[in-house]
Amino acid sequence: MKATLFTSALFFLLTMVSCNSEPSLQKYFVENSEKKDFIALDISPDILNVEKTKLSAEQSEALNSFDKMNILAFKADQNNQAQFETERAKVKAILKDPKYQELMKFGSGKDGASVSYIGSDDNIKEFVIFANKKENGFAVVRVLGNNMNPNNIMTLMSVLQQSKIDMEQLKPLQQLIKQ
Repeated sequence: MKATLFTSALFFLLTMVSCNSEPSLQKYFVENSEKKDFIALDISPDILNVEKTKLSAEQSEALNSFDKMNILAFKADQNNQAQFETERAKVKAILKDPKYQELMKFGSGKDGASVSYIGSDDNIKEFVIFANKKENGFAVVRVLGNNMNPNNIMTLMSVLQQSKIDMEQLKPLQQLIKQ
């Protein structure tokens, strides 16, 4: 009887400890990806459509450090400004968590963008770009990878300029922008 009670109590405690109620970007993406004012995209490195044989060693390393990109965008209009403010506040609150180290910030007031990351300077696990404008809405971009560093991101930008981006993967985002 005592063993059963002890086992039940231990199971309950483990369940409670494993249920992390802290907000995270991943949870935010999952909770909102199917809502009507949001659009969610998962983009693989294949979107870049580059000839890997023509890349330098540095460019190959940067491309190999990149796993995928998750994009969640909220399209604001005159009918959903209150929801826009609420959702934007949620994202800002998540990004205030100390695990997100802010790299840079652009803009002023309520409009602008920020770039943050999770990890150390030479082993970045995730870059987060958050851009918002009251008239248009906001977008959160998670760039996920292994052993990324700021140099890899800058090199990846140069690879982007040489790439033939597969626009088919971006169609849902294009349609959101046109609305």
